[in-house]
Amino acid sequence: MENKLTIYNTLTRKKELFVPLHAPHVGLYVCGPTVYGDGHLGHARPAITFDTLFRYLQHLGYKVRYVRNITDVGHLEHDADEGEDKISKKARLEQKEPMEVVQYYVTRYHKAMEALNVLPPSIEPHASGHIIEQIEFVKKILDAGYAYESEGSIYFDVPKYAKKFNYGELSGRNIEETLENTRELDGQSEKRNAVDFALWKKAQPEHIMHWPSPWSEGFPGWHLECSTMSTKYLGEEFDIHGGGMDLMFPHHECEIAQSTAALGKPSVHYWMHNNMITIEGQKMGKSLGNFITLNEFFEGTHPKLVQPYAPMTIRFFILQAHYRSTVDFSNEALQAAEKGLARLGEAYARLQRIQPATQTTVDVKGLREKCEAAMCDDLNTPIVISHLFDATKAINLITDGKATINKEDLDELKSVFDLFINDILGLRFESVGGGKNEAYKGAIDLLLDIRKQAKANKDWATSDLIRDKLAALGFSVKDTKDGFEWSL
Repeated sequence: MENKLTIYNTLTRKKELFVPLHAPHVGLYVCGPTVYGDGHLGHARPAITFDTLFRYLQHLGYKVRYVRNITDVGHLEHDADEGEDKISKKARLEQKEPMEVVQYYVTRYHKAMEALNVLPPSIEPHASGHIIEQIEFVKKILDAGYAYESEGSIYFDVPKYAKKFNYGELSGRNIEETLENTRELDGQSEKRNAVDFALWKKAQPEHIMHWPSPWSEGFPGWHLECSTMSTKYLGEEFDIHGGGMDLMFPHHECEIAQSTAALGKPSVHYWMHNNMITIEGQKMGKSLGNFITLNEFFEGTHPKLVQPYAPMTIRFFILQAHYRSTVDFSNEALQAAEKGLARLGEAYARLQRIQPATQTTVDVKGLREKCEAAMCDDLNTPIVISHLFDATKAINLITDGKATINKEDLDELKSVFDLFINDILGLRFESVGGGKNEAYKGAIDLLLDIRKQAKANKDWATSDLIRDKLAALGFSVKDTKDGFEWSL
């Protein structure tokens, strides 16, 4: 199909037609998790947002190399340059090897992503596995004259870079104002300027994770890994870099500066950022007591949760809002998403049971084009969902015997629902009953087949008994012109 995909480029602050550098190949890099704790709802949003982009680019016919990194070294406790490495701290407190901590949380992260039906990336590089490449990247920045050594650490010289390049262009920060506000701190640390950031840090004796380098036994700065690994796997220039809006400054701003300084040109053509998820109007944070992990959502074990929420409810909740809008969590909002997903699932199940007629008496034309147009408009998933809900009205009319649909239109409707619900939005409609779904469904269908036969034999007592017993267990049974349907 013709590519009409527009995406909002955070760098230029406008929607732009997506034109790949080397079509049909597309390079996509997304900042992945820092693995020192269980993933929370905020981690789910970028994962689902860029999973949807990954899926849609593939639908458009592109061959996508999707790189999503794992930060397992260099992320410090107090800020990007000071404090204890978060992985090292957790390893010290739990008396484990740092890579034990990393493996434990990476495994849990992968399980959560699988539950959310997030496709695995093409490559998932670890920062700790690319120390040599990061050292070489630092050398390039030093050779270009935009970094300096101080007491065994290497810092990026922001004021010198800002004289030639536009530092602050992504986040909209005014570098002159920033320098003015921080000038009084100069000389009070290893840095020449408080705005400078670490490319390489000399390790203190108690620091567990460290590697040899030309400057000291130390470890790379947090920002360095993404510049290094994105260009290693996607080339010096690539198409899309994504992540959460909270990473725009300082992380992504520093990435741009590092890559431009080392390579003499910007690496990324399109920057994409998803907005934040708040909880009852507040940013999530452990100190506020509103930090809810994904496993707590799935199991309903956090005090703020009135019930467990299935992974597909979480995914649908996130997709109901545009990725650039703020989403506020509440139990009410998630319960509404749960009901909406159930309605869509019921319509999808009904669609599979519809038998074609000779003519179509409902308006189902143009659904594919409407959904494509919404996705091409900067991944407008809530509009896609609204179009699918509009189509469920026609499905219900047909199922209730108030309208008909011919085979050609029915096949097209099924194709559109499969494409957008399963392949692009990544939603799965799972039967109730956990790991025994098919047996559970078969047992209910068998009971209702017995009830159907009882009705045919005018055995109203048996028919009513089955219906009433199922209703008491929470099942809704509806007779249709083709037989019956049920839901829990």
